[in-house]
Amino acid sequence: MYLTRFRFNTNRPGSRRLLSSPQATHAAVLGGFPDLLPGDPGNQGEAGAPRVLWRVDRNARAEVLLYVVSPTAPDLTHLVEQAGWPAAEAPGWQSHDYGAFLEKLEAGQTWAFRLTANPVHSIRRKDGEPTKVTAHLTPRHQAGWLLQRQEACGIEIVRKPVEQQLLPGEDEHELVVHGRDASGFDKPDPRTGRGKGNGRMRVPLVTATFDGRLTVTDPDALRRVLCAGLGRAKAYGCGLMTLAPVGR
Repeated sequence: MYLTRFRFNTNRPGSRRLLSSPQATHAAVLGGFPDLLPGDPGNQGEAGAPRVLWRVDRNARAEVLLYVVSPTAPDLTHLVEQAGWPAAEAPGWQSHDYGAFLEKLEAGQTWAFRLTANPVHSIRRKDGEPTKVTAHLTPRHQAGWLLQRQEACGIEIVRKPVEQQLLPGEDEHELVVHGRDASGFDKPDPRTGRGKGNGRMRVPLVTATFDGRLTVTDPDALRRVLCAGLGRAKAYGCGLMTLAPVGR
């Protein structure tokens, strides 16, 4: 597995085009893997199997970073040409051996983490009707979505000391929900094959970014999450969790 980082040159039109469309970014990311075919597990992602994951971090107006986790190292030359600094001497992205890091995960370790996800649940509005996937919209429910998945992910999100809890029952963990977005995006309507005017269709997408601290409880389960992602909408930049030393 490899972890790759690419910085967007936000002054370039190509960056603005990619950052305005998760579908375009997904296509650009997959374009970095010449041996990856549309039906490959690395693209579609079988349950629990490593796949290509990506996430955009908008840390500041001029610091927008793309992170990619993948079974093989990508070639992002095309991204550099479209949205980076082609004249720079460095290749424009950095890929690191992720496997060595994953092997060192142990129960009891504490890490800072970031995750952008599509927090949803299935509800039944009326008796007898099929369930419908519905997005969580409030920070409280979005945080609850992640907290409910702690055990399955092999983690325990660190609890705050009681004296630091501002809202008992709602502020118990070292977890911040931010970057919430429910705007969705447009894409060409496959029924018409057109990409303008009435040929576009709206894709609803709710995302939220989670920052916090976690303790590892099951290293194998956490490795699966780090390599295969968490939740839905992975093709649209969701599901990638990254870890960093506490205090960084």
